[in-house]
Amino acid sequence: MSKINCIIMDWAGTAIDFGCFAPLHVFLRVFAEKNIKITYRQAREPMGLLKIDHIRAILSMPPIREQFRAVHGRDWTEEDVLGMYESFERHLFASLKDFTTPIPGVIETLEALKAQGIKIGSTTGYTAAMMDIVRPEAAAKGYVVDNLVTPTNLPAGRPAPYMIYQNMIDLAIPSVDQVVKVGDTIADIREGINAKVHTVGIISGSNELGLSEEEYGNLPAGKINAMKSEVRQRMLTAGAHYVIDSITDLPACIDTINKFNG
Repeated sequence: MSKINCIIMDWAGTAIDFGCFAPLHVFLRVFAEKNIKITYRQAREPMGLLKIDHIRAILSMPPIREQFRAVHGRDWTEEDVLGMYESFERHLFASLKDFTTPIPGVIETLEALKAQGIKIGSTTGYTAAMMDIVRPEAAAKGYVVDNLVTPTNLPAGRPAPYMIYQNMIDLAIPSVDQVVKVGDTIADIREGINAKVHTVGIISGSNELGLSEEEYGNLPAGKINAMKSEVRQRMLTAGAHYVIDSITDLPACIDTINKFNG
């Protein structure tokens, strides 16, 4: 029997930054600088990817590609991508430390799992330089993981499996059967599926739900439940093995996985 002994967490929208807002407004601003209007949904759709790939993904959306052509009289180029990414980094670095608050329940849940001997790894769509800001700020607020892997210096970021495999190497985890990947985006889920690990989507606080903590607390229950149902279906359609409402449901989910593994 291979019991779960490693959880690999995403960061923004899963462990910190309820609603994954740090990059959202920066993407809107960067595209506005090019006189391109994008919606919240368009900005959020590729969330979880390496941020330069995220920009490419938005530019590749047919409505955005057509809008770019109408505004600039040509198709976008890699030069545009690099310029937009430079602007993205500048704006994000200026605000990133303000979006490092742990999501409610994360610290207590993961500390309880650590006490059972489970190791906590992590992957992210942020670069190593970005995480040099995020990780210590989150640690000062009580969120600490055993390992962090960024896309920097790897062949590719999400949805490729390399960050998960690097976590397994760093933490000496011998089998994918012992690993659970937890994330709040479709890219997270595809990363887990591509790595052949148990893959869990999380709804509350997620990019896919797209609500601030205040909005989450103030919307009528019927509205919230309808939105959660839609997110759950998107994650299951993307291939998630399990979808949980909040991080506090993770221990029970792991118990279920262990029973099936037995």
